[in-house]
Amino acid sequence: MAAAKLGANAIEVTNLSKQFRIHHRGSLKQAVMRRLGGKDHVEMFTALRDISFTVPRGQTLAVVGRNGSGKSTLLGLLARVYKPTSGTALLMAADGGPARVAPLLELGAGFHHELTGLENIGFYGALLGMNAKQIKERTEAIVEFAELAQKVDTPLYGWNDGAKLRLGFSIAVHTDPDILLVDEVLAVGDEAFQNKCYKLIGELQSRQKTILFVSHDLNVVERVANRILWLNQGEIAMDGDVESILAEYRASSA
Repeated sequence: MAAAKLGANAIEVTNLSKQFRIHHRGSLKQAVMRRLGGKDHVEMFTALRDISFTVPRGQTLAVVGRNGSGKSTLLGLLARVYKPTSGTALLMAADGGPARVAPLLELGAGFHHELTGLENIGFYGALLGMNAKQIKERTEAIVEFAELAQKVDTPLYGWNDGAKLRLGFSIAVHTDPDILLVDEVLAVGDEAFQNKCYKLIGELQSRQKTILFVSHDLNVVERVANRILWLNQGEIAMDGDVESILAEYRASSA
């Protein structure tokens, strides 16, 4: 892959692969044999196979595909949750240095459920790279956007999933990231809150922030993305403009 000009690409993925070990425990007899010195049967599962692509700065890329196609694994690699088996994934700021990345990958990730909403803003905000001064300055805006003023001083274990998603999304977007990684939670809550999310996404796009998100909701993809990466069984099936790939993808699903 040719080297990008300084600041041209926010993400550069080159020959990226990821395999997971699957241990098969088998029967009770096999378990006893393992205790006596035998070994588990280990199978290697390839979640992603030698994929390469770039994302220009300021682009919003939607990743689509059936369950098990490698979408969430890709986001996990970009967020440094997983280490690649082979290949590289570079996430860069405009000056060519490491990007500020805000990952929102799954419900409850980065939260401590014994802590209150306010305490989790500090906890998760610090994980995403905000210092104490930034957290203090942005807490009010985070709470206001998430519409959680009435319960933000209560522990998260009593919250419903929608409230947790709203808090996580609000913290992530208020870190002022270079790159936002979102898995299936781009629009959460009721219609009014979803419209707030879309408006904020539009503001991030106008500020040339890079967004990579996974979604099964093709209406969200159509509304937000300006490019689609279609994964199928760990490989890139298609990569290109929204209209043509959505047509192919819908036909394939049908």
